[in-house]
Amino acid sequence: MDSAPAGSFRADAKVIGVVGGAHALSHFFQLVLPPLFPLLRAEFGVSYATLGALLSVMYVASALCQFGAGFAVDRFGARPVLLGGLSLLAGGTLAAALVPGVGWLFPLVVLMGIGNGVFHPADFAVLNANVNPRRLGHAYSSHGIGGSLGYALAPVVSFGLGSAFGWRTSLLACGAFGLFAVAVLATQRGALNSRKHGVTVPKHTFAGSLELFRQRPILLCFAYFCVLTIATISITTFLGTSLNAAYGLSLAVAATAITAYLLGNAAGVLAGGFLAARTSRHDRVAATGLAVGAVLVLMLALFAPLAAWAIPLLALTGLALGATGPSRDMIVRGATPKGASGRVYGFVYSGLDLGSSLAPVAMGAMLDHGSARLVAAAIAVFLFVAIGTVVQVRHAVRLSPAAAAAGD
Repeated sequence: MDSAPAGSFRADAKVIGVVGGAHALSHFFQLVLPPLFPLLRAEFGVSYATLGALLSVMYVASALCQFGAGFAVDRFGARPVLLGGLSLLAGGTLAAALVPGVGWLFPLVVLMGIGNGVFHPADFAVLNANVNPRRLGHAYSSHGIGGSLGYALAPVVSFGLGSAFGWRTSLLACGAFGLFAVAVLATQRGALNSRKHGVTVPKHTFAGSLELFRQRPILLCFAYFCVLTIATISITTFLGTSLNAAYGLSLAVAATAITAYLLGNAAGVLAGGFLAARTSRHDRVAATGLAVGAVLVLMLALFAPLAAWAIPLLALTGLALGATGPSRDMIVRGATPKGASGRVYGFVYSGLDLGSSLAPVAMGAMLDHGSARLVAAAIAVFLFVAIGTVVQVRHAVRLSPAAAAAGD
């Protein structure tokens, strides 16, 4: 595992704040398009499955880039990689406002996906290199809160601007804001440093890295992220629409329920930071939160009257799933060999993008074929499956001493 210098609280707080802000921006741009889907569908006359395919293409590009971004972070440092990624996200959003048809959005979401793929390897490399190990649980919590707040703001800002001024104006405003954020982050050179002074940059071989990725703990972490993200992306992308289609819940209430889920998620991540700092059994924390979230979503699928309670139920779901976030990141850190943060986090979090690419098309197809209630049921199933992967990681790490020494 990477060790971090025992920096001052003020220095750690600055690094955590800057990285959390960057993570919020990445999540904001991931969710800037879905709130505008009804407007795009009305203007271009396309199906939800086609619109879902936009997200799938973006996340496939993100997964492929994230894998390579881990190598780039370990080799060149996090700062240039992170700034380049945010520039692609903001620039792609700006250009999307000018397209004459949906087909033109596909190459743009590829660029946005490439930009999105850099954040997890870059963010965690910076945190692991700079933050005192005693504060890493809270650092991961703040990182997760940044992402949750980015998700929570995106529907409000994107749909709010779109409904008032049109979807093109909404994307123009969001893209311009992103480019401004790039300029601000470019001034934070010290806070985005992922290299320790005097440390020689390691030379990683491709074959050695492949052997690293074949270790059972790393593969289990990858599988966990993939399965979990199929569920969580399905919640943020199509659960609100499915509640509207299945139970007649108004779109305004459904959108509010998703926002409640995202805000609950942020609160859960905050609480999860304290849990992660006070326990070594991060697998138990993750499994418990997943079980609670799965049961709550399954109740929405099985009992129609509960749709009226969608806002508090999804807020509690977000709270339960959010609490697993910091422990999840501590689990990955525990499986990460020294000097391999960028590569391991890039590989493991590409599972997140794989799940994100699979979920939108599948859930969109369910909606197109009139199976709206199955969306919530499928989400619950994937959350239960995620429990099976996360509880095995700790055991796999204990049985794989090579995980503590592998890398180059």
